[in-house]
Amino acid sequence: MDEQGQSPVDEVGAGAEGLFVAEVVEERDAARTGASSSIPEPAPLTEHGPARIISMVNQKGGVGKTTSTVSLGAALAGYGRRVLLVDFDPQGALSVALGVNAYELDLTVYNLLTQPDCHIGDVILTTDVENLDLLPSNIDLSAAEVQLVSEVGREHALARVLAPILGEYDIVLIDCQPSLGLLTVNALTASEGVIIPMETEYFALRGVALLKDTIDKVITRLNPGLEIIGVLATMYDPRTLHSREVLQTVQQAFGDSVFQTVIHRTVKFPDAAVAGEPITSFAPSSSGADAYRQLAREVLAR
Repeated sequence: MDEQGQSPVDEVGAGAEGLFVAEVVEERDAARTGASSSIPEPAPLTEHGPARIISMVNQKGGVGKTTSTVSLGAALAGYGRRVLLVDFDPQGALSVALGVNAYELDLTVYNLLTQPDCHIGDVILTTDVENLDLLPSNIDLSAAEVQLVSEVGREHALARVLAPILGEYDIVLIDCQPSLGLLTVNALTASEGVIIPMETEYFALRGVALLKDTIDKVITRLNPGLEIIGVLATMYDPRTLHSREVLQTVQQAFGDSVFQTVIHRTVKFPDAAVAGEPITSFAPSSSGADAYRQLAREVLAR
């Protein structure tokens, strides 16, 4: 163990062998960090809707937000829930993660926000995952923030867009951009709940206070029914002292708000993204897929 609290296996982790070691450690520590099956299976549904809208929010990029959105959505769909994923990031990463080339699309969520005659049914795409649909996005969405500034009720634009289809779905998951601008405020205003994916890393922890402040302002001024469903620890590496300490700090700071499920680092997630599939279909027997199925059960239980 060196003076920074890292063992020799941490240095190995920089190479291909390290990814293999990470997966071995991930499997070994799965039960200890939340990949158990203690949360009961959700009851099957006899009818669908109205949808519960949940925003996946963190103003820091690279925390596993898009991965969590697509993986959680697919896991919920696997439990028989009708799920709509909303790509609300101009980078269009969620669309790419589902194998969609959003830059070749004529209609995206941008058109819904800026063109009153555009109907959401014309924009929603079906995916290869049963019960899972997508509202795609691309770089055009970056212009919507500027165009909405002068609109009356600009914070409610997304809520108006989603209203006609809420009866068709059980869950709507919104993948927000890594900022706290008008688009994110729109997502929070439209939502009933917030999930905060947070990398188990010090700088990610620092930014949560600012995010919490923004959420509190939205609750006070725009959406009193909004609540934080939970904080999701992502990209956890049990080999490092730093990662373990950050996870412990998060659990102490947020208490029961922290999901029991902890998402480990694994090469399976980027591989699934390249394949354009959720982890639950790309590697259904992996511990990563098991973790998101447990997270789906936790979300449905809260």
